[in-house]
Amino acid sequence: MLTDQTMTHLHDLKLHGMADGYEEQRQHPRMSEIDFDERFGMLVDRQWRWREERALNTRLRSARFKMPACMEDIDYHASRGLKRATLEALRSGDWIRYHQNVILTGPTGTGKSFLSCALGTHACRNGYRVGYYVSTKLFRKLRGAHADGSYTRLTGRLAKIDLLIVDDWGMETLKPAEYRDFLEILDDRQGTGSTLVTSQYPTNLWHDTIGNPTVADAILDRLIHNAHLIELKGESMRKRMASTQ
Repeated sequence: MLTDQTMTHLHDLKLHGMADGYEEQRQHPRMSEIDFDERFGMLVDRQWRWREERALNTRLRSARFKMPACMEDIDYHASRGLKRATLEALRSGDWIRYHQNVILTGPTGTGKSFLSCALGTHACRNGYRVGYYVSTKLFRKLRGAHADGSYTRLTGRLAKIDLLIVDDWGMETLKPAEYRDFLEILDDRQGTGSTLVTSQYPTNLWHDTIGNPTVADAILDRLIHNAHLIELKGESMRKRMASTQ
């Protein structure tokens, strides 16, 4: 009865990890040979790991990545100009800590989305809040927010996340007001968060995409300043993988 009461109290206190560890200790035949301090330390460690795993899962769900990806699975052998040293430097997370940006450019199929999701997943593991958006869906969401009056609330949320990922920038021509919306988002995040943008177009062509030279200059200034530029090359990895099957 005392054990049942202890388990109930642990769950009532939301110490679910400790409750699981306590039950495991009770089931272990030789656990009584370990002194109290060590056993208690094991329970605290189990609760800490439970909390950290729960928080990580919450960050991953909130990010809504396009695909599961991790840095350990990045392919450095394909001839696409990707250097291991560059990605290893980003692995530390200092670029997010110092509110720097990453711009990934290259032809379709060269792995930009995978790399952005891998970097985003790693950021989640490091405790950062991440938001992943395909650019077309982001601007569709912004248009809807203007229509229903939730624009300020949406941009407020975007301003608070540590890493904003905008995938496939430049895939559609936007209205001038939408480019200004994006500029406003970047302004709100200036000095408080990092932004990762992927695009098929190199940055020297973004002026042509945006159209308005003043807005284009402002967007590029906020993104490229202190940015890590990664330009991928080569043919589509999807095409290469299909030819080997």
